[in-house]
Amino acid sequence: MVCACSSTAMAEKVSWYCALFLAVLLVTSSCESSEGEFVVRMQRKDVNNYKFCDEIYVVREGETLQTISERCGDPYIVEENPHIHDPDDVFPGLVIKITPFRDSY
Repeated sequence: MVCACSSTAMAEKVSWYCALFLAVLLVTSSCESSEGEFVVRMQRKDVNNYKFCDEIYVVREGETLQTISERCGDPYIVEENPHIHDPDDVFPGLVIKITPFRDSY
């Protein structure tokens, strides 16, 4: 009988440890998915922050290709505009083609 009692006590301990382990696993997995959902929501928010830009864009005073790219969502302005030989030589009145980058969300 002594062996049966100790094996029962041992089984109860193992059950509690398994239950504790599963609870910790559940909590950590839910934290990870919440964090992942937050990142996806932030990425979607960033995509939606692009302002609508016409396909033909005229550069204004104080703008750079970097600021235009960020505002309009077109990371390939230089590649799409072969008439721009130097990305640092952008001036007001320069006409460029804008093709907004679209993510598949």
